[in-house]
Amino acid sequence: MNKLTLTAPAKLNLFLHINGRREDGYHELESLFTMLDFGDELTFELTESDSINISGDVDGIPKEDNLIYKAAMSLRTYRTLKKGVTVHLTKHLPMGGGVGGGSSDAATTLLALNVLWNCQLSLAELAVIGLQLGADVPVFINGKTALAQGVGEQLTTYEQADKWYLVIAPGVHVSTAKVFTDPALPRSTPKLKAPWSMAETRNDCEELVKKLYPEVEKTLTWLLKYAPSRMTGTGSCCFATFDDEQTAQRVLQDIPASWQGFVAKSASESITHKQLATWLNKEK
Repeated sequence: MNKLTLTAPAKLNLFLHINGRREDGYHELESLFTMLDFGDELTFELTESDSINISGDVDGIPKEDNLIYKAAMSLRTYRTLKKGVTVHLTKHLPMGGGVGGGSSDAATTLLALNVLWNCQLSLAELAVIGLQLGADVPVFINGKTALAQGVGEQLTTYEQADKWYLVIAPGVHVSTAKVFTDPALPRSTPKLKAPWSMAETRNDCEELVKKLYPEVEKTLTWLLKYAPSRMTGTGSCCFATFDDEQTAQRVLQDIPASWQGFVAKSASESITHKQLATWLNKEK
């Protein structure tokens, strides 16, 4: 049980409502998160040295600032197996695109090392640790399509039919801090009352981001020619929804050369959790 490879999946905010701003500066949110069956790849290998090392696509980020390293450090005190670890990262998700790459990598690290280091923490306990690393981390630890409320930490599993999504990264980096501190950001969307439908929802950040980053508006307008489209999170990634993979793949072939994109299916249960369960069964 010394080596484990897992996918750290992308997520989409199918909608994002901002209900208010708290005295501590954090925003009250409502958002529907779904996981995709596509993401970064992380390989964890235990070592005899008591160190945490990261290799691969780290983009020159200092180790101490890397969320994978921070996640590993946060579990060290819970280890019953006192070994170090080397984590190799292969990036497939765009950085700063709103699809949760860094948060997903951190959550996947917590899930993997909880097993490899025999920490024996529950998902709820891992989620508490994960929240200190980022508001989206508990979503990936939970691993289910979920309605998130509060600052993103209150999760309710939500049943939704799986769809195919074309996700486009238009090549601009949106600053989440810039968006959430902008006076023009809507902050008073009423909370949803059951029963509600997706037709009642939107992304409250979208209009502001389109003004600040014209390439995002261009992307959304282009996608609308083919299917309903929306921005995920604070952007910059945008997505369109399709009923089948073939149609989504055809549209992907037509995107402008300056953009990147991928097609993936939503997953009611995270691919990470499925891979981890398969690995554990093999190790028994």
